[in-house]
Amino acid sequence: MMKTVRAAFLTSLPVMTGYLVVGVAFGLLLQKSGYGVVWAVLSSVLVYAGSMQFVLVGLLTDASGLVAVALVTLFVNLRHFFYGLSFIDTFRAMGRRRPYMIFSLTDETYSILCTAKPPEGVDGKAYFFWIALLDQSYWVIGSIAGSLVGSLIPFDLAGLGFAMTALFLVLLVEQWEAFRTHEPVFVGLAAALGALLVFGRGNLLLPALVAIVAVLLLLKKRLTREAYATPAAVAASGAPPPSDGPEGSAP
Repeated sequence: MMKTVRAAFLTSLPVMTGYLVVGVAFGLLLQKSGYGVVWAVLSSVLVYAGSMQFVLVGLLTDASGLVAVALVTLFVNLRHFFYGLSFIDTFRAMGRRRPYMIFSLTDETYSILCTAKPPEGVDGKAYFFWIALLDQSYWVIGSIAGSLVGSLIPFDLAGLGFAMTALFLVLLVEQWEAFRTHEPVFVGLAAALGALLVFGRGNLLLPALVAIVAVLLLLKKRLTREAYATPAAVAASGAPPPSDGPEGSAP
């Protein structure tokens, strides 16, 4: 088991660097809003929703109703529905680990799992599970640390938010190198820019995601064939390269 944990830890290092810093920022914000370390632990263990946890602080502070909280959570995390479509078969085969894998599929964990390749002699299911578990542990540790630090000394949160942007850039580079076709990247950039211009900064996420999914579905067959150009791309799918038949699916 230690070999699997070690391999998962090395793969999850980019997420660790981002989650510890942003987790600290979340813990500080929570503490500054009057919610102590217990709230940091519970929200990071039971909610574990990254950006939604930052939104949750505002909802708690404003004493928002349950319906409002549910609707905001749905719209903020709706992108996870699209993530999950990529791993339906993979998670179905993971047995008792399946519920946790669904729960723990954050943006960063999704990106890592798309390109992660189990080392020789390491069980792929256990490897994926430990990546997800380690990622959440980084977030929990960062949240607790931020809450404790915030209770002891004043802290300026300016600039900490960029850690997540930097993390996504690292993950983008990894996926760029893993796959020969880069069209999905350009589709995403075009959709995000178009949604920004049409809907504005505060409302671009959902329209951009809908546009991205629609375009990628139209290009699915061609992108699927082109994606399996490198060993890392094949590993990202968890299966041999698909044929042109109806059962082939993009990673």
